[in-house]
Amino acid sequence: MKRESTEDALLRAAREVFAEKGFFNAKITDITTAAGRSAGSFYTYYENKTQILDALLDDFTRQVTQASLANRSEDAYQDIAGIVGAFWTAFREHRGEMIGLFGLKMTDASYAERWRGVRALGIEGIAARLAAAQRAGHLRDADAQVVASALLSMMESFAWTWIADGGDQGVPPLDDEAAIATVSNLWYRMVYGPLSGEPTPR
Repeated sequence: MKRESTEDALLRAAREVFAEKGFFNAKITDITTAAGRSAGSFYTYYENKTQILDALLDDFTRQVTQASLANRSEDAYQDIAGIVGAFWTAFREHRGEMIGLFGLKMTDASYAERWRGVRALGIEGIAARLAAAQRAGHLRDADAQVVASALLSMMESFAWTWIADGGDQGVPPLDDEAAIATVSNLWYRMVYGPLSGEPTPR
């Protein structure tokens, strides 16, 4: 088995530490200890915590984009489920940096802007699919960009609530499959309506 590189070990450890302690409370020594590397090894790759968070966020964006493209389908429901599943899976796998980012963007305008940039990519992809649905006669009176923003906000908030924040009180626990199906069904119904053979909401 190939030995994990020092940089990969640091990235994995940073993800774990950010998830456990949050970005502000995490120390570089926490990351190097979790990685099983010397404290000085961190500075071979990164100058500070912000740079390693940047690297993790780049990986999140790349994973969502690649998975969304790989899961394209001519079937409308499967296409939607592919997008939702890509976002949900990446959010779960990158939970640590999501926690780090969401905390940091409250106080750092550059990170708030960075997340808007990540969202802009998602909105562009969703709006393109909505425009195709409109050309087929669905959602005729809506602004595709605005609806795309609303759909992405739903996915983002839902993922944060259930993956990062432990769910909602009084709501039965959701596994990943049920969560993805819930959002996919809401999106599908909003755009296409209750068509024959529509998957049953969970």
